[in-house]
Parts: sequence; C-alpha cells; structure tokens
Amino acid sequence: MEMSEEQTEPDLGHAVHYNAVPEGATVYDRDNGALGTVRQIVDNYREHILDGVVVAGQDGAVRFVDGPEVGRTFERGVLLTISAAEFAEHGPPQDGPGVFKANAAGGRFSRFFGGAWKRRR
Repeated sequence: MEMSEEQTEPDLGHAVHYNAVPEGATVYDRDNGALGTVRQIVDNYREHILDGVVVAGQDGAVRFVDGPEVGRTFERGVLLTISAAEFAEHGPPQDGPGVFKANAAGGRFSRFFGGAWKRRR
C-alpha cells in the first residue's frame, strides 16, 4: 500500500463569524495553499449574508471572491472552496457604494455640518 503525502492544514484558530475576520488574515485555496491576504470583507447588510472577500493576492493583484466560494472563516484566515487556478481567474472588485467610518477628530462644529463621517479608503 502506497502512502500519500499529507497536506498539512494551517493553524487558523477558532471558527468565527465572517465579520470578525481581521484585515491581513491569510486566504487559502481548497488545498490549503496560501493565495494572499484579506483586504476587505464585503457584507450584504440588509440580507445579513457574506457578499464576498477582497483579496490582495501574492502576485500583487487585487481580486474579489464571491460569498458562495468562501468555505469557512477563522480567527487567522479564510478557507475558499475553489482551487488556486480558479482564484487566478477572478478579477478585481467592482466599484460600489463608499465605506464610511466615524471621524473622531471632528468636533461639535463638524458634526453639526455633517462632517462626523469620512470616507474610508
């Protein structure tokens, strides 16, 4: 009987909700090969579902992986259900509505005129 070489699984920590995956977490293909890092988790807030993940690939390209192609999310990484070749065929994310965060530096005057939020880049 021939022994097959085992693929070691990365230590990703505990499974977490997709919103808890930190920016910079490693993204792996279905064979546990590292593809890049999480740049942004895209959430469909109204429907409470994962829309997808924006990944900064190891080749420097930024790609969007659709929600159904995300297998599981962990403290330190994301496992996809697609191969590295399939990942390489993905394109960049499409422009969408802006992402905003609180502008803590704005004072009362700024908040009065609507400056309490600034666009996140």
